[in-house]
Amino acid sequence: MRVKSIRFCFLLSLYLACFAGCKKKDSTDSNSGSFTLSFTVNGKYNGGLSYTGVNTSPVIKFSFSAAVQPADVNQKFSFTDNTNTATPFTLSLENNNSVVTIQPAQPLKGLANYVVAVSPDLVSATGGKLINPVTIKLTTAIDSTDKFTRLSDNDLLDLVQKQTFRYFWDFGHPVSGMARERNSSGDICTTGGTGFGVMAILTAINRNFITRSDGLARLTKLVAFLKNNCTHYHGAFAHWINGATGTTVPFSAKDDGADLVETSYLMEGLLCARQYFNTADVVEATLRKDINTLWNNVEWSWFRNNGQNVLYWHWSPNFYWDMNMPVQGWNEALITYVLAASAPTNPIPKIVYDNGWAKNGAIKNGNIYYGVQLPLGPPQGGPLFFEHYSFMGINPTHLSDAYANYATQTTAHAKINYNYCVANPKNYNGYSTVCWGLTASDDNVSGYAAHAPDNDVGVITPTAAISSLPYTPDESMNALHFFYYTLGDKIWGEYGFTDAFNLTNIWFADSYLAIDQGPEVVMIENYRSGLLWKLFMSCPEIKSGMKNLGFQSPDL
Repeated sequence: MRVKSIRFCFLLSLYLACFAGCKKKDSTDSNSGSFTLSFTVNGKYNGGLSYTGVNTSPVIKFSFSAAVQPADVNQKFSFTDNTNTATPFTLSLENNNSVVTIQPAQPLKGLANYVVAVSPDLVSATGGKLINPVTIKLTTAIDSTDKFTRLSDNDLLDLVQKQTFRYFWDFGHPVSGMARERNSSGDICTTGGTGFGVMAILTAINRNFITRSDGLARLTKLVAFLKNNCTHYHGAFAHWINGATGTTVPFSAKDDGADLVETSYLMEGLLCARQYFNTADVVEATLRKDINTLWNNVEWSWFRNNGQNVLYWHWSPNFYWDMNMPVQGWNEALITYVLAASAPTNPIPKIVYDNGWAKNGAIKNGNIYYGVQLPLGPPQGGPLFFEHYSFMGINPTHLSDAYANYATQTTAHAKINYNYCVANPKNYNGYSTVCWGLTASDDNVSGYAAHAPDNDVGVITPTAAISSLPYTPDESMNALHFFYYTLGDKIWGEYGFTDAFNLTNIWFADSYLAIDQGPEVVMIENYRSGLLWKLFMSCPEIKSGMKNLGFQSPDL
């Protein structure tokens, strides 16, 4: 009885409050002539002021509690696009001037933001004041028509590889041949992105986008620059390098020295190049020799920081080990431990891999996310570049060790990322079976972030799905079709797909990043021919080193 009494008292008080509120409103209306509005967009009111997925000829209907003054009513409504440019519209009055209907004079653009606003200066026919003027945000739906002529999937993959490769070829630094960090970075070049660019060049030769001799000349210049001009630290290179001088460009306050993980991506590419240029030609022989010099110079075991059973990411000549970042899994750095165990000089023993990378088994996950069991890594997998950077060279197919089957791991991570986007728990506009992929990229929220299911801000990054082609061929190809045919007028450019986009808060990046462009070229090729996997896994040192770590694979 006590619960029912409390509930009755609550309902009674709520009723009295509403009654009092209604009386007050009636009093205001009758005393001052003030009036209110309600509205619908295409016949519906969703409870808010933002509408997504709107068609290109929406009907916005305003219903007023009193007739409006018709004399200058057109001037009291505005319709603008996201640049605040006026959009022509038609306006009609109905129901004795108490209903105003607005519609754009011409179809709106697809995937664009518009604002319809009612001025607080709008008055009723009797001079009453509008007490609830509104500003409505409209986001138009995706224009699903093809923006380019349909191609066979084979021709489309050729086109994407060739256009994206241009980032490293046409836009490579003119002095060093290194990969610029992004299309606006000037002389700032990226060590890891340069390694990805080396693999992209090998792909381009293999696809006849460039000649073998032209590719050889570019890589000869690049390797000579790395050997003779670049500052290095115990054989390792910095994250960022000035492509004109070879000096270190600090990545952050204390990150002004060696970056072992970035160096790993560089060596991953260079070892592939060494295996590719395998003839007795003098230039090719010299290239192989110089690559071996760079490879042998890296003091992998020194990065154990005084003999610890873990590798450290950074070392600075000014701040020493102050960054204090151990390289531990699961993340993008499996390649670092594979190379460190495979090095002809200064290799690491297996205990460093087990204790440092695998954290004595703590690397394992085993939980199920969106119907898929994840062997390794953080909840829901993390950003997809975890499954791209190391596996541009390491072939996960039929690869296993004490901790995981890596074909299962890479596929599971990609499937979870896909399934999360399809489920779309945050209800972002556009996420679907053809629009998915969360990984690190530029964004319109924080500038740059490692996007993942646990850090989802509505930003899709094309490289995430495209570079997962070897793991999720159907889902990735469907996404590639959508990116090119449906969004191509907005995200396809001179170096392939731009970095990212947001279909909720409509935004399309105009940037290209080496570490995102490179995996697209390389992982498409691994999907098509396995070229880079074959090259990297053919290295005798890699075979020996991976065996010593306990890996099993037909490639070994």
